[in-house]
Amino acid sequence: MKDYATSVAFLGQWGRFQKVVFFLLCSTIVPNGFGAFTLIFLTDVPSHRCLVPDVGVNLTEEWRRSIIPVQVVNGKEELSRCTRYRLDVVRNLSAQGYSPGRDVNLTDLEQEGCVDGWSYSTDVYQSTVVSEFDLVCGDEWKQPLTASVFFVGSLCGSFFSGQLSDRFGRKPVLFATIAVQAIFTFVQVFSVSWIMFLILLFFNGLGQIANFVAALVLGAEILIGNVRVLYSSLGTCLGFAVGYMILPVFAYFVRDWRFLLLASSLPCLVYLPLWWFIPESPRWLLCQGRVEEAEAIVRKAAKWNKCQAPSVIFEDHSLYKEKAASVEKHNFLDLLRKSSIRITTLLLCLVSFTVTTGYFGLSFSTAQLHANPYISCFISAAIEVPGNISSWLALLYFPRRHSVIGVLLLAAAPLFLVQLVPQNLPNLALALEILGKYAFTCGISMMFAYSAELYPTFLRNTATGTVGTISRVGTCITPFLLKLNKYMKYLPHITLGTMAVVSAFATLFLPESFGRPLPETTEQMKKRERYQGCSVSVGQPEASFHREFPRFPRCAWLNKVPSDNI
Repeated sequence: MKDYATSVAFLGQWGRFQKVVFFLLCSTIVPNGFGAFTLIFLTDVPSHRCLVPDVGVNLTEEWRRSIIPVQVVNGKEELSRCTRYRLDVVRNLSAQGYSPGRDVNLTDLEQEGCVDGWSYSTDVYQSTVVSEFDLVCGDEWKQPLTASVFFVGSLCGSFFSGQLSDRFGRKPVLFATIAVQAIFTFVQVFSVSWIMFLILLFFNGLGQIANFVAALVLGAEILIGNVRVLYSSLGTCLGFAVGYMILPVFAYFVRDWRFLLLASSLPCLVYLPLWWFIPESPRWLLCQGRVEEAEAIVRKAAKWNKCQAPSVIFEDHSLYKEKAASVEKHNFLDLLRKSSIRITTLLLCLVSFTVTTGYFGLSFSTAQLHANPYISCFISAAIEVPGNISSWLALLYFPRRHSVIGVLLLAAAPLFLVQLVPQNLPNLALALEILGKYAFTCGISMMFAYSAELYPTFLRNTATGTVGTISRVGTCITPFLLKLNKYMKYLPHITLGTMAVVSAFATLFLPESFGRPLPETTEQMKKRERYQGCSVSVGQPEASFHREFPRFPRCAWLNKVPSDNI
């Protein structure tokens, strides 16, 4: 019985059908890049201070200018954001004709909180979720929690989307999650409280990542050969980056948080007609025993590509379904039972956690680093294009361990150096942070491929899913990590840089997988770890193997057919 790739080889790899699927699926990922970072602008904290009522308070202009205390923050004097001098005391002093600073020592006056609310600057934003629901001062903890709830929704979406896709199909889940994303984003516009906004945001996050995963899996199963690799490693990432770059352009012209959400929800309606152009995965249909439907899709593709389909494309694949049902099921506990697999898993979780935390941390900190958050956000988004291309080239030509160690050290260096930049050189600080973002972008793409290459077939999906889930925990803590800057301006950067250095050291103990066959059994995985830096045998005599592959050092063998990248 022929496998799927062999059965549809007559279609070619880059015909009209493949081009339509490739670009339409990449386009469905664009809203993910837009929506994933909308919170950069929705939850940004505008400059604010305690509101002093204009009605019923008789104060001289001199006292109005002095009623807000001056504090020193990060070595600079600025007006307090959360306190003012007691209004009743100031009113009495003003009525008696006393002048602040000359007749009254302001440091002796009693202070109070912003009992009348806050006055927010509209220089950058007309309004944000923070200014709408007063997520400042005593409620400041709600601002990072808002972003964390979104990422918890993304984590749950990642967990459930795979199971839903396996049960109901790739295509229905893709379009259902696009609908979820559009509906909940639209309904958020009408939020009347922070709690309501938070609940809707959770479901929005669930739809965001589920949409991405469904599109990634659907394209990877329809496409074959080098086109499949290009789509999985570069196409989806560039689609995400395009959406990310569009975001600051929209946000620049739409500076009210409700209208920004409205602008991000309505374009999702454009994707509904794509239902009639994007097919279901023939691989999934075959696994369900629906051979006739799979053949119909492939025959339609043959017409699009103007090629002749054979009379019988697929044999009865219901046998595969029966075989899959009889195979022993595995779960994440299998990753911990044996010491060799356990150590590899823990190290991969550490490295992936660091890379993901660094990527989202630097993505969200751009608005805080530069005076113009729109420019810095666009640069942060644009750097993902060369970052994704670099990771793709590195996966093609360089060893995995060396590449991951290199990007981690490249990320750590600017994070440590940025604190040495003088305050009068903000563009240099932005350039260093963007360099770190470039490195983490490279690393996050590499870790997807690296994780999949280290495990035997029966554990591969379980392992990559577990490592991915642990790494997404980093996104949930990122908003709180960034809040460390209230204690020290560059403490988040120092923390991320230290994590990157530790993870680079941990990568030294991971096995190498570049140019080697994927392991099929636990024993093959152990042998790969045992012979670090050595080539893998393919069940042929040593002399013959090294005549065919002279660039590999001599070492012990695994009984395995060589992979395509050897």
